[in-house]
Amino acid sequence: MGIDWRIVVVLAPILIAAGWAGFNILAVALGQVQSFLNKEG
Repeated sequence: MGIDWRIVVVLAPILIAAGWAGFNILAVALGQVQSFLNKEG
């Protein structure tokens, strides 16, 4: 039983988009936390 490549072709762009969105959200969140900590300091 091999991988059904149609499933991979469908899911790959979705996973890439979700990972990219998550990465961007984390980057923004970290920037917010750092600016908050800088203000407190």
